[in-house]
Amino acid sequence: MVNGRDELTDLSLRRQEEMPVDWVVSDGLTDYPDAVEEMERRVADIAAGHCAERVWLLEHPPLYTAGTSADDSDLVMPDRFPVFQTGRGGQHTYHGPGQRVAYVMLDLKERGQDVRRFVAGLEEWLIRSLWHFHIRGERREDRVGVWVRRPEKGADVEDKIAALGIRVRRGITFHGISLNVDPDLDHFGGIIPCGIQEHGVTSLTDLGLPVSLPEADMVLRTEFEQIFGPTRSVSGT
Repeated sequence: MVNGRDELTDLSLRRQEEMPVDWVVSDGLTDYPDAVEEMERRVADIAAGHCAERVWLLEHPPLYTAGTSADDSDLVMPDRFPVFQTGRGGQHTYHGPGQRVAYVMLDLKERGQDVRRFVAGLEEWLIRSLWHFHIRGERREDRVGVWVRRPEKGADVEDKIAALGIRVRRGITFHGISLNVDPDLDHFGGIIPCGIQEHGVTSLTDLGLPVSLPEADMVLRTEFEQIFGPTRSVSGT
């Protein structure tokens, strides 16, 4: 792969009817239980046909989440930050300031009913977004997320720059992705992220790119629309 557009260039998870997805960006820090409660409510409304699909961009205060495959032994410092059990797939992950979390609530009944294709779409979304900053993000068959090679650290060294974990209920997706823009990378030390010990974690800032969250959001929105279809700005949650 030469860049983020060389794989899955024909990937499209657009609806047949070009109905815009609500695009919401929250200011400040959103408590994790409040975010889950809001997602649950929105997913039920989308499934019932009462409202539009939604992508919700936010930041959380420092915390760890444990997915459905989480191993307790991967929680190295259980008292460092609050730990929340979550129904998304995956293992332990960190969320905190400087990390852009995007909760993606889409109706797969209108988008082909293919969960694996949806996950591939999320990965491609991140890879294309990273390429805007001339970062070559890559997927790996044996581990989830988007990875960056770090030859300056060693021949086979790779760091994770973005994570994803989803859940599907009544054909509606929720949870989503997280992109490390400028988080405190030391905070990842309280867990073994996604159960992977042999690789590290990086961010746009760590790679020498002091990108702001609004800049990252603009790129994420542009590339989301290429894969999933049009969006419209909506205020609030």
